[in-house]
Amino acid sequence: MGSQLISVILILVMSGGTINIFNFSEEAPIKNWRIVNDGVMGGLSQSSIEMTKENHGIFSGSVSLENNGGFASVQLPTDIDLEKSNSKVVLRINGDGKSYQCRLKGSSNQRESYVQVFETNGEWQTIELLIKDFYPQFRGRKLDIPNFNFDRIEQFSFLIANGKAEDFELLIDYIDIS
Repeated sequence: MGSQLISVILILVMSGGTINIFNFSEEAPIKNWRIVNDGVMGGLSQSSIEMTKENHGIFSGSVSLENNGGFASVQLPTDIDLEKSNSKVVLRINGDGKSYQCRLKGSSNQRESYVQVFETNGEWQTIELLIKDFYPQFRGRKLDIPNFNFDRIEQFSFLIANGKAEDFELLIDYIDIS
């Protein structure tokens, strides 16, 4: 998977200190995104990520609380070296008025994820999340260890887990680091 990851996943675009994590377009390798729902724990939530005809990603589905479920997520393996000047994750999204989590991992084998919650409003938004404010979490519990302080990002994720059964839809235009 290493050479496939390097050759297919991301072409990093460096211009003015901005790193593109993913830009949804006709050429975007959307197949590199992976669905990870609560089924890994016996839950029944369902989700998918697809490309719209307008060339946006759409992460959508239904969160179920049955069988101890309650979350749906989509993950992208990355290979990003952060510069000292990189201080925020920039999301261009259009959500459904629900809360979502943006999640990072400094190493793909970390058990914990580093999380920030963001709110959507039903319109296109550009959301900026400071990297230093991503806090550590494991299985829904905040950990008593430092916030994200790595010089790499090896996994990027979106997750929805609002403690209720609900349908959801998040349109994604691009994800940058600046």
